[in-house]
Amino acid sequence: MTQFLPPNLLALFAPRDPIPYLPPLEKLPHEKHHNQPYCGIAPYIREFEDPRDAPPPTRAETREERMERKRREKIERRQQEVETELKMWDPHNDPNAQGDAFKTLFVARVNYDTTESKLRREFEVYGPIKRIHMVYSKRSGKPRGYAFIEYEHDRERDKERERRRSRSRDRRRRSRSRDKEERRRSRERSKDKDRDRKRRSSRSRERARRERERKEELRGGGGDMAEPSEAGDAPPDDGPPGELGPDGPDGPEEKGRDRDRERRRSHRSERERRRDRDRDRDRDREHKRGERGSERGRDEARGGGGGQDNGLEGLGNDSRDMYMESEGGDGYLAPENGYLMEAAPE
Repeated sequence: MTQFLPPNLLALFAPRDPIPYLPPLEKLPHEKHHNQPYCGIAPYIREFEDPRDAPPPTRAETREERMERKRREKIERRQQEVETELKMWDPHNDPNAQGDAFKTLFVARVNYDTTESKLRREFEVYGPIKRIHMVYSKRSGKPRGYAFIEYEHDRERDKERERRRSRSRDRRRRSRSRDKEERRRSRERSKDKDRDRKRRSSRSRERARRERERKEELRGGGGDMAEPSEAGDAPPDDGPPGELGPDGPDGPEEKGRDRDRERRRSHRSERERRRDRDRDRDRDREHKRGERGSERGRDEARGGGGGQDNGLEGLGNDSRDMYMESEGGDGYLAPENGYLMEAAPE
């Protein structure tokens, strides 16, 4: 199939040119013997210059030293420029300075869409305004975001300044009050959390203590159950009938004994009920086994007269019902081939 490929693809599968043959060398370079032996530089030492005639070494400036030198030169140059500008500055003859600086109010962070009429409407409520100067960029003509407002008198400027200061003080006061309230609420929340945590821990400890006491009482009650006779629960002999305990007839010791007596009686009754329940269960099981055995004998006798039949046709209605039932608790399962399966003896 390769013969059908175009020439440009056939060129990729073309074999390379054979390797040209070169005659072997007589000796390798390290096997050749040189007639002139190698020597050191001792014959050429006299051609070197005298160290006393060499120029002194020059020390190059490091990067840190160069940066420090440039910084120092920049500071000196800037100081000279400031001194020159201070000598040439004359505020009284400045053509760009207009109005009285003591009656001028500086307004910063002004929105770029704010106009002079809006500023006048906002600030003329504090006094008559003489002039409003909004600063614009000389290159693009767009506002720079600040302006100068000159009042007719100093008291209007001071009034506006005091209003702004009071507003800032109120803002700071409200912020501090909010922070204080937030800190108080956080402390209350933390206290509530700690209180809930302590309550949960105390509840868990109380629950564990009650569980331990209950287990100890159960262990103690199980040991005391064998002591009373079967005739009845005779109260323990606490002493002569005329003498009372240290706390009287209704003291905590007497109450504790009554409680222990009631607990032992409840344990005994529970054990007796459990024993009776097991006895009834065993009796029912034996009765069911006897009934099934008698039914099985009758079924075998009935099936033997008519020939051997492995199906369910020769069984009575009661036996069919017994086959259809599944009583896994007694060990009998409903058979699939018509035979009864009896569980292993217990």
